[in-house]
Amino acid sequence: MEARHDSVLMQEVLDALEVRAGDTVVDATLGGAGHFAALEAALGEGGMIIGIDADPAAVLRGREAYAHDRRPERPVAHLVNDNFRNLARILERLGLGQVDKMLFDLGWSGYQIAAPRGFSFQSDEPLLMTYGEGGETAADIINSSSEEDLANIIFTYGEERFARSIARAIVAARAKERILTTRALVAAIEAGTPHWYQNRKTHPATKTFQALRIAANDEIGSLREGLAAALAALAPQGRLAVISFHSIEDRIVKNILRDAVQTGLGVLTPKKPIVPTRAEILSNRRARSAKLRVFERAATHSTAEPVISSSHLLYV
Repeated sequence: MEARHDSVLMQEVLDALEVRAGDTVVDATLGGAGHFAALEAALGEGGMIIGIDADPAAVLRGREAYAHDRRPERPVAHLVNDNFRNLARILERLGLGQVDKMLFDLGWSGYQIAAPRGFSFQSDEPLLMTYGEGGETAADIINSSSEEDLANIIFTYGEERFARSIARAIVAARAKERILTTRALVAAIEAGTPHWYQNRKTHPATKTFQALRIAANDEIGSLREGLAAALAALAPQGRLAVISFHSIEDRIVKNILRDAVQTGLGVLTPKKPIVPTRAEILSNRRARSAKLRVFERAATHSTAEPVISSSHLLYV
């Protein structure tokens, strides 16, 4: 599969963050480095940009983007191979107490889809679905979880209506042979869904693959921890922009930012999420479900701390 990535809502992100030359900026999700390059270009001498990604290949793309900036007044850059859930630790290691602007783009990049790690069901690949090296893979989850746990994962993280029958089919298939490739998993999913479901516009494996990717990378836990750290580190009148792509993560983002507003930490600007234009959706289908939410920290620090309530937890 050819690697390609078009960063979504590019102009909207730049307009929302209003990056100034001397700002300290965090791109918490380097991905294809498109947003990173644009944010860096808005900075100048005295500015700083921190790029973070759990995928080592994304960090390399960030380094390449920075190397292409030949300006004598280019900002200082720090490229970090880590999960954004560790944002507080990363900033502490860099000696940074506050950050002016932050971006979380929660979508996966075209490079990740093209990498043979099991993210795509369009070709036969090892069933990994991990962004970095090591850790629990999708194959580990598929082959070791109970039928009930599999059903809960697929339903909770994929909102899949046939979660139970898919889980039952997976358990039946793995009893004959371990499921280690995307093709074997797709076959099990198709065995667990009715024929009409397989002839729709959306591939029948879409939601199950999403669920396993979220579970393998603990994306929900990472998101909660990363946003809490971002809100705590945001400077007065600093801005945080978050792009989500599916209802599960958007619900978490919405609730966390709403609670931050209610505790007096800042305001949403604008109050409603920003969505792509029709023109962008036509040129980039991956943009069709994107939502951009923007939070601005209050001019003076509130004594309240960011609170992530149990209502934002998703239980499996």
